[in-house]
Amino acid sequence: MVFLEKERDKYTKYEKARIIGARALQIAAGAPVLIGTKEIDPIEIAMEEFKLGGIPITVKREK
Repeated sequence: MVFLEKERDKYTKYEKARIIGARALQIAAGAPVLIGTKEIDPIEIAMEEFKLGGIPITVKREK
């Protein structure tokens, strides 16, 4: 089965939840925020970072 580049780079809803949750935990523990935002809730900040592509977390998948 051949995957297009866009399909392969797309995250599942579970991967997205895991990435946002992990980043929110980092922010709550005092990690610097990677975007300019007025939000104070770590989950909201992590969601904004995810939308803007600013979260330095990758997903490894088995082939």
